[in-house]
Amino acid sequence: MQNNLILFQIILVPEIAFAILSLVCLLYGLFTKENKFNKTINAVLLTLVIILILVYFNFSTNFAYFKELFIESSFVNFFKLLIILASIATIIISKKYYLDIKLSKFEIPILTMFATLGMLILISSNNLMTMYLAIELQSLSLYVLAAIKRDSVYSSEAGVKYFVLGALSSGILLYGFSLIYGFTGTTSFVEIQSNLSKFENLSLPLIFGLVFVLVGLAFKISAVPFHMWTPDVYQGAPTSITAFFAIVPKIAAVVIIFRFCMEVFRDFYSEWSQIIIFLSIASMFLGSIAAISQNNIKRLLAYSSIGHIGYVLIALAAGNQDGIKSVAIYMSIYMIMNVAIFTILLSLKSNEGYIENISELSGLSKAKPIIGLAIAIIMFSMAGIPPFIGFFGKFYVFIAALNQGLVTLSILGVVASVISAYYYLRIIKVMYFDDLNPNNNYNFIISTKSKFILFFILFFMSFFVFYPSILINLASNLILI
Repeated sequence: MQNNLILFQIILVPEIAFAILSLVCLLYGLFTKENKFNKTINAVLLTLVIILILVYFNFSTNFAYFKELFIESSFVNFFKLLIILASIATIIISKKYYLDIKLSKFEIPILTMFATLGMLILISSNNLMTMYLAIELQSLSLYVLAAIKRDSVYSSEAGVKYFVLGALSSGILLYGFSLIYGFTGTTSFVEIQSNLSKFENLSLPLIFGLVFVLVGLAFKISAVPFHMWTPDVYQGAPTSITAFFAIVPKIAAVVIIFRFCMEVFRDFYSEWSQIIIFLSIASMFLGSIAAISQNNIKRLLAYSSIGHIGYVLIALAAGNQDGIKSVAIYMSIYMIMNVAIFTILLSLKSNEGYIENISELSGLSKAKPIIGLAIAIIMFSMAGIPPFIGFFGKFYVFIAALNQGLVTLSILGVVASVISAYYYLRIIKVMYFDDLNPNNNYNFIISTKSKFILFFILFFMSFFVFYPSILINLASNLILI
């Protein structure tokens, strides 16, 4: 009886349950003979909902943490929920797109699920080994997804670029891990922090180890100057894959870089904060300036995501409880905004196919006024213009930095935000003030589930100003460890 109870508790640990159900979904898709794609997607969505419930109600046990290889906290669990919700949303909004472009391979939702599993393990990792294995589980799935459209040269190119640079970043990350392990004698986050606390200053090898790890993680979050893969992969991959790339892996990578800096090296704030501040400033300004010249919407969103990472790193540079609160708020809002814009991009077609260039939106507000208004709300939010939801993300990030005395960084963040407003407002200008091509017929084909997601998000974005406490109170109670 006791053995059965222990087994029951182990299975209820979300990651173990997720791994088992992922394999079940894989076998189900493999042996299903008819309508594989639809049936597999439904199985994957059901699995994600089950894991969401397990995480939300905290069905876990310390028995299964395997000698502190994993950690549990309100901060980690919040982002687990965010990752699962983002995965569910991207799968739902992408389903019709996959069918339309005849890319209905049952392997796609399976790979998405394995990538999500890697992310959940990654953000709860409490050891260098589990952290690396989780990154590789996530990355290997994403490499295949980027190149999944085998008859497209652009998709193949995106997959190769992502694989080569991803392998490089993994090598850099491993070298950093080896230096840290070599000079602390352990791979446990807790023990590394305990050993480091005995020193007043970091030795040169440990500084190199810290730098190499931060460089490897900077590749994963596409922070400048390690961003070079992002625009090409976003443009080359199918839009549905780009949606997943832009939303879900970014959340996991941001969480692990926060945890690594603020848990493992928390006693050496001055050492890592300088690197983070540089990455933040470089990302904000390159993301803001480089996006101005872009005509492809997916490339523009790639540079936009680089800019957003710059703002998130301001919260990390703050290194305080306000920074933890602000990153939870910012990443939640970032997820909401990106799900909304990609829902529209995956549903809006012109005579030439799905919309990918800004010029194809010319006069859209005249032909599809509701869609034009929806895009305008999203663009205002991404630009951080009040009273829309995007303003609150940046506001709390800047507050966290000011409370830490990072006045110059906050001012630079505001300047970068003003610059970035140009290319967001440019899209609105094209939709509302450019002439509509009379020969261009717009079609907005969207499933009922996707329509519900879009409507709910737009409503939330527009009226968040009246009830900001919904998210802010939740973020305020998060504890890192």
